Amino acid sequence: MSQGRVIDGLRGLLEASEKEKEARGTQHTPLEISRQPTTWRKTYEICQERRPDLCQFLKEAGISADSKLCPVVYLVGAGTSDYVGRALTPLLHQLWECEVQAVPSTDLLTNLADFVFEDRPYLWISFSRSGDSSEGLAVLDAAIKKYPRVRHLLVTCNKAGRMAALCRKTTHRAFVLALDETTNDRGLAMTSSFTNMVIAGHCLAHAFSPGDYSDTFSMLKQAGEGFLERAQEIAPVIAQEDFSRACFVGSGVLHAVARESALKLLELTAGKITTFSESTLGLRHGPMSALDANTVFVSFLSQEPRRRKYELDLIEEIRRKRLVKLLVVVTPNSTNQLDGLVDHVLSLNAPRLADEYRAPVDVILAQLLGLFSSLRFGLQPDCPSPNGAISRVVSHLNIY
Repeated sequence: MSQGRVIDGLRGLLEASEKEKEARGTQHTPLEISRQPTTWRKTYEICQERRPDLCQFLKEAGISADSKLCPVVYLVGAGTSDYVGRALTPLLHQLWECEVQAVPSTDLLTNLADFVFEDRPYLWISFSRSGDSSEGLAVLDAAIKKYPRVRHLLVTCNKAGRMAALCRKTTHRAFVLALDETTNDRGLAMTSSFTNMVIAGHCLAHAFSPGDYSDTFSMLKQAGEGFLERAQEIAPVIAQEDFSRACFVGSGVLHAVARESALKLLELTAGKITTFSESTLGLRHGPMSALDANTVFVSFLSQEPRRRKYELDLIEEIRRKRLVKLLVVVTPNSTNQLDGLVDHVLSLNAPRLADEYRAPVDVILAQLLGLFSSLRFGLQPDCPSPNGAISRVVSHLNIY
């Protein structure tokens, strides 16, 4: 593999010498992407082991079938960690039957009082890869001190992080769910940390009905393994195309996947590819004007028939108007409805996997597209920000 070109694909990156990996900045990111389905099993097992304690904590917080005082649930994080929460909101709302809202920690830091009523019970589920970002820590510390009716559940990939340490000092109101160290990505971009925290969220949603998730998890893991094989063949082909813009769209949970996908490609190419995301119907309300002949358009098709009709209509319109360079579709199962409409189709081969559980699989395409596009631009995927604009852990900021 020569600088600026993608030749050997993911397997070539993984099998390269350590010296070559170090020189090209591929020591961590390719491995972290490729081993995701394997790490998911460990996350599932950790959640099952901790389930009795988790259930007890959730019951004390008011989350249970017979609770008469269900708390407001906030899913808290920044950037990719915020998109974890957005990918879980509908599932938690359905299974816990209470108000669930994804609230960025960046908003809570500046406007905390706008989000909390002192006399109401809350459960904040915070997601953090490192658990060391200054803003995440500041929000957690402020909430613990100012709002005694807020309970905190931290899902983190770093058991030694400062947020975990703070929660352990507040055991009567906080619980730490630390995932395996292998999920604590060393590359700049969050890949396996995103998908594993989403799966931990699935387990939380099913804390009181674990049997209902076991078959779904098996389907998800199998779909991930197969999709990884297919996506690693197509992603380098797309990355070699001369495009400067990418748009990702999806409905419901898949809109969260689109947002995370856009961020992955943006981060890993240091902004050399401009990216944006929208809901399927929201794209028509202005953002469609940004599509052009240099755009790769990626649509995540829903499993749900009614949503899927809207999504197919959008794809047909974009093809008819010749608005983009490439049309790429991720679909839960193969379909002849896309014949002649799109340039690349990637099927999950999982027609029974509901949208609410798909995020860990669907996002793999953008992770790989970001990896290979980063290499095409001569960047180092493990640290693709040559001017230091962003870093693995968001740089310290003054807390006021």
